[in-house]
Amino acid sequence: MAVDTSEQVKAVARYVRMSPRKVRRVLDQIRGKSYRDALIILEFMPYKACEPIIKVLRSAVANAEHNNGLDPAGLMVSEAFADAGPALKRFRPRAQGRAYQIRKPTCHITIAVAPAAE
Repeated sequence: MAVDTSEQVKAVARYVRMSPRKVRRVLDQIRGKSYRDALIILEFMPYKACEPIIKVLRSAVANAEHNNGLDPAGLMVSEAFADAGPALKRFRPRAQGRAYQIRKPTCHITIAVAPAAE
Protein backbone atom coordinates (compact mmCIF):
# COMPACT_ATOMS: atom_id res chain seq x y z
CA MET A 1 0.00 0.00 0.00
CA ALA A 2 1.33 3.47 -0.88
CA VAL A 3 1.64 6.30 1.62
CA ASP A 4 0.65 9.93 1.08
CA THR A 5 3.67 11.82 2.48
CA SER A 6 2.14 15.28 1.92
CA GLU A 7 0.17 14.91 5.17
CA GLN A 8 2.99 13.37 7.20
CA VAL A 9 2.87 13.94 10.98
CA LYS A 10 5.88 13.33 13.23
CA ALA A 11 6.73 12.72 16.86
CA VAL A 12 10.22 12.64 18.38
CA ALA A 13 11.58 11.23 21.65
CA ARG A 14 14.97 12.72 22.45
CA TYR A 15 17.76 11.52 24.74
CA VAL A 16 16.36 8.00 25.17
CA ARG A 17 18.86 6.02 27.28
CA MET A 18 19.35 3.23 24.79
CA SER A 19 21.72 2.38 21.97
CA PRO A 20 20.43 3.55 18.55
CA ARG A 21 21.52 0.21 17.05
CA LYS A 22 19.18 -1.70 19.39
CA VAL A 23 16.32 0.70 18.65
CA ARG A 24 16.79 0.42 14.86
CA ARG A 25 16.40 -3.37 15.12
CA VAL A 26 12.81 -2.80 16.32
CA LEU A 27 12.02 0.18 14.04
CA ASP A 28 12.90 -1.90 10.97
CA GLN A 29 10.02 -4.24 11.85
CA ILE A 30 7.29 -1.56 11.92
CA ARG A 31 8.36 0.70 9.04
CA GLY A 32 5.66 0.68 6.33
CA LYS A 33 3.06 -1.09 8.50
CA SER A 34 -0.36 0.24 9.46
CA TYR A 35 -0.74 1.82 12.91
CA ARG A 36 -2.76 -1.13 14.19
CA ASP A 37 -0.30 -3.75 12.87
CA ALA A 38 2.68 -1.80 14.24
CA LEU A 39 1.13 -1.68 17.72
CA ILE A 40 0.43 -5.42 17.70
CA ILE A 41 4.00 -6.18 16.58
CA LEU A 42 5.47 -3.92 19.27
CA GLU A 43 3.28 -5.34 22.05
CA PHE A 44 4.61 -8.86 21.52
CA MET A 45 8.29 -8.19 20.72
CA PRO A 46 10.62 -9.13 23.59
CA TYR A 47 12.89 -6.05 23.34
CA LYS A 48 13.25 -3.24 25.88
CA ALA A 49 13.30 -0.73 23.01
CA CYS A 50 9.60 -1.40 22.32
CA GLU A 51 8.41 0.72 25.27
CA PRO A 52 9.74 4.12 24.11
CA ILE A 53 8.85 3.27 20.50
CA ILE A 54 5.21 2.54 21.43
CA LYS A 55 5.13 5.85 23.29
CA VAL A 56 6.46 7.78 20.25
CA LEU A 57 4.12 5.94 17.85
CA ARG A 58 1.07 6.76 19.99
CA SER A 59 2.22 10.37 20.23
CA ALA A 60 2.59 10.65 16.44
CA VAL A 61 -0.92 9.24 15.92
CA ALA A 62 -2.33 11.57 18.58
CA ASN A 63 -0.66 14.51 16.81
CA ALA A 64 -2.18 13.43 13.49
CA GLU A 65 -5.62 13.01 15.03
CA HIS A 66 -5.63 16.23 17.07
CA ASN A 67 -3.68 18.65 14.86
CA ASN A 68 -4.64 17.42 11.36
CA GLY A 69 -7.96 15.66 12.01
CA LEU A 70 -6.78 12.37 10.51
CA ASP A 71 -8.41 9.02 11.29
CA PRO A 72 -6.03 6.71 13.24
CA ALA A 73 -7.42 3.62 11.49
CA GLY A 74 -6.11 4.82 8.11
CA LEU A 75 -2.60 5.79 9.24
CA MET A 76 0.63 4.01 8.31
CA VAL A 77 4.18 4.35 9.63
CA SER A 78 5.82 6.26 6.77
CA GLU A 79 9.17 6.97 8.48
CA ALA A 80 10.86 5.46 11.51
CA PHE A 81 14.49 6.07 12.41
CA ALA A 82 16.81 6.45 15.38
CA ASP A 83 19.72 8.89 15.42
CA ALA A 84 22.57 8.83 17.92
CA GLY A 85 22.36 11.30 20.78
CA PRO A 86 25.17 12.40 23.10
CA ALA A 87 26.87 9.58 25.00
CA LEU A 88 27.11 9.81 28.78
CA LYS A 89 30.71 9.20 29.83
CA ARG A 90 31.35 7.21 32.98
CA PHE A 91 34.49 5.65 34.45
CA ARG A 92 35.04 2.17 35.84
CA PRO A 93 37.92 1.55 38.24
CA ARG A 94 40.46 -1.01 37.05
CA ALA A 95 43.61 -2.60 38.43
CA GLN A 96 46.58 -0.54 39.62
CA GLY A 97 44.62 2.72 39.91
CA ARG A 98 43.64 2.92 36.27
CA ALA A 99 40.21 4.00 35.06
CA TYR A 100 38.48 2.74 31.92
CA GLN A 101 35.89 4.89 30.21
CA ILE A 102 32.37 3.55 29.73
CA ARG A 103 30.11 5.20 27.18
CA LYS A 104 26.39 5.02 27.89
CA PRO A 105 24.71 5.84 24.57
CA THR A 106 21.51 7.81 24.04
CA CYS A 107 19.36 8.14 20.92
CA HIS A 108 16.63 10.26 19.36
CA ILE A 109 13.66 8.24 18.05
CA THR A 110 11.60 9.78 15.23
CA ILE A 111 8.39 8.25 13.88
CA ALA A 112 6.24 9.78 11.14
CA VAL A 113 2.76 8.60 10.22
CA ALA A 114 0.81 9.42 7.08
CA PRO A 115 -2.58 8.39 5.67
CA ALA A 116 -2.50 5.42 3.33
CA ALA A 117 -3.07 6.46 -0.30
CA GLU A 118 -5.81 4.31 -1.78
